[in-house]
Amino acid sequence: MKKVKKVVVPVDFTKSTSKLVEYALYMAESLRAVIDFVHVVPDYPGDAMVGAPFAQQYQDKDFTASKEKMAHLVKDSLKVCPGCEGEVVFGDPVGKIVGFAEAKKADLVILGTHDAKGLEKVLLGNVAEHVLRKAHCPVLIMKPVKDAS
Repeated sequence: MKKVKKVVVPVDFTKSTSKLVEYALYMAESLRAVIDFVHVVPDYPGDAMVGAPFAQQYQDKDFTASKEKMAHLVKDSLKVCPGCEGEVVFGDPVGKIVGFAEAKKADLVILGTHDAKGLEKVLLGNVAEHVLRKAHCPVLIMKPVKDAS
């Protein structure tokens, strides 16, 4: 069996991201692996609800904010996972995550899933499921843990 040396962890900076990162860091430390975090800023359709001139501005703001969040995430993670890195990219989340994992020669992808149900899951699709089907390496999917409060 191939040793896991490189782990790709897609993050979306939602409330479940901290649990995902905590678990991924634990796994990387246990495996003596390095993490490459990735965040995908989706392409916004030009004539969508936001409107053509504002879509690009919104996407640019999202990209800038995501770069800042990623820098903090990497800085905080270096204590546990020396050599970890992070990148923010534009595009289709599934395609970008799968392509990123291939480009980084990942041995494992660890990603979270949302608790989408019913019609929401059908309409929005399931990024985790599609990454699982298309990735070149094993994929570990972490279900968000609900707070006991």
